[in-house]
Amino acid sequence: MQAFQFKQFAARPLRAIAAAMALLTAAMPAAHAASEKLRIAEQFGIVYLLLNVARDQGYIEQRGKQAGVDIEVEWVKLSGGSAVNEALLSGSIDIAAAGVGPLLTIWDRTHGRQGVKGIASLGNLPTYLVSTNPKVKTIADLGPDDRIALPAVRVSVQARYLQMAAARQWGDAQYDRLDKLTVGLPHPDATAAIINGGTEVTAHFATPPFWNQELAGNPQAHKILSSYDVLGGPGSSTLLFATTRFQQTRRKVFDAFLDALQDAEQFVKAHPDQAADIYIRTSGARIDRDFLVSIIKDPDIQYQTTPENTYPLAKFMHQVGAIKNLPASWKDYFFDDARIAAGS
Repeated sequence: MQAFQFKQFAARPLRAIAAAMALLTAAMPAAHAASEKLRIAEQFGIVYLLLNVARDQGYIEQRGKQAGVDIEVEWVKLSGGSAVNEALLSGSIDIAAAGVGPLLTIWDRTHGRQGVKGIASLGNLPTYLVSTNPKVKTIADLGPDDRIALPAVRVSVQARYLQMAAARQWGDAQYDRLDKLTVGLPHPDATAAIINGGTEVTAHFATPPFWNQELAGNPQAHKILSSYDVLGGPGSSTLLFATTRFQQTRRKVFDAFLDALQDAEQFVKAHPDQAADIYIRTSGARIDRDFLVSIIKDPDIQYQTTPENTYPLAKFMHQVGAIKNLPASWKDYFFDDARIAAGS
């Protein structure tokens, strides 16, 4: 009887200590999630709408918290594939946003080394070559007095599409025939030149909403070529890419970013009007809201993270010697990820 009472007595303080420890643990602040900075380069135009939405809605930060990472996003504004590629290779940014041409160039350049590959697409948006020269109806009419503005000479996706069109017109040996007419200029500056005149620029290979503004703002402006004409249908012109080291060593951040991008894709599809407001707010663009909404709702535009119809440019660039390594398929220059597995 006495032994039983002793055990019962001894158990009481043990239970009290356990309860006190539980209360103390509950009162302690939760361990902080790991903190990481993510530096993303973007350029100009609604081609980058998915990034605008992800930024405005805080999707990257939200997805990071779900994975146990506090992500601090730094946005870097650049112009032209060359500048973006150099920033990525120098370590100034973690994720690059540029055309298919710049991705293929840097993929080839880092093949077997840093291993830069694509993460996802920003959507299918037609790029138009717009001219103000009334004599120019097709690229065959472009002459020595014409100057074609594009983000980066020779290497931007617009420059590559122009080369594809030239090869089709005059043969592969003359794929660079029009390069001497091109000048590097950010889209906003080139658009102002097309609408207002007074500069050497007579044509602009532009992404939306810039070619839309040019056609609406200058009665002499007219389309002479579309990227969809060059590719034989809709295709992803602008992509996101990173080094293999980033994808492998910072996988939680990588996954959070891609999940956030898909969140933005769903938002744009469900709320195009709100997406227009976000673009105006985040980019500071001076554009009529209704005009912008009509562009976003254009059936020729599909905002999607799955890349589409990128391989024709890869084959062309290898064919003319612009890249040394021939990818067997689009999967060679994209990271293997189930979320974009239906690409092309």
